[in-house]
Amino acid sequence: MSARSHFDPGFDQLPAMLPIFPLSGVMLLPGGRLPLNIFEPRYLAMVLSALGHHRMIGMVQPQKPGGFAGDGLSDGQGLPPVNSIGCAGRIVQFSEVEDGRLLLTLAGVIRFEIAEERPLHVDGWRSVVPGYDKFRPDLDWRNEKIEVDRQRLLAALQAFFRSRKLDTDWDALAKAADGNLITSLCMVCPFGPAEKQALLEASDTTTRARLLIAFLEMGGFAEQPSGPPSRH
Repeated sequence: MSARSHFDPGFDQLPAMLPIFPLSGVMLLPGGRLPLNIFEPRYLAMVLSALGHHRMIGMVQPQKPGGFAGDGLSDGQGLPPVNSIGCAGRIVQFSEVEDGRLLLTLAGVIRFEIAEERPLHVDGWRSVVPGYDKFRPDLDWRNEKIEVDRQRLLAALQAFFRSRKLDTDWDALAKAADGNLITSLCMVCPFGPAEKQALLEASDTTTRARLLIAFLEMGGFAEQPSGPPSRH
């Protein structure tokens, strides 16, 4: 059993109000690390606010970039609706850049379901009331029991990477622990927003691994589409 980090928040320490960063095609999972390059004024203000409080930000995907307030979750202020499930991450590293940017690393803590979107902050960033209850097991991601068909996974990954002329450190992948491997691949593989959201919403890492293999096999053994990824 792996011990929790001294810095990991307990369930009762999770924030009741969470700023969100809508970003299409980008996903954070519990136990994952996500680097971010922050430069828009509203998101710089959001990060500085989070640093002064609980240091947590919710990563969510827009339902469809350019959507309007009448579609799905939106606060009624003309903002693009976002998917109802995201992942809260804790700022574990940040640095200032002379040109006014902030470089961050978020550590995935727990998924959440949006119960309510709050009025837009005066600085322009969005926040929600998150529901964590159904995702409480995420906090114990270090000790999750996982079943992965590694031989099938690596074969599918090799075919997928060949089809996109990508390369990686295969020796390091072979040595990675199951949980770390699945989480990292789900986050870094160039899937479309719909596939990323499906991986995020998988009930557990074993289910996520099976879904990941299916997406890799579909992408690696099928002809590459000429247009943008399909949405479903």
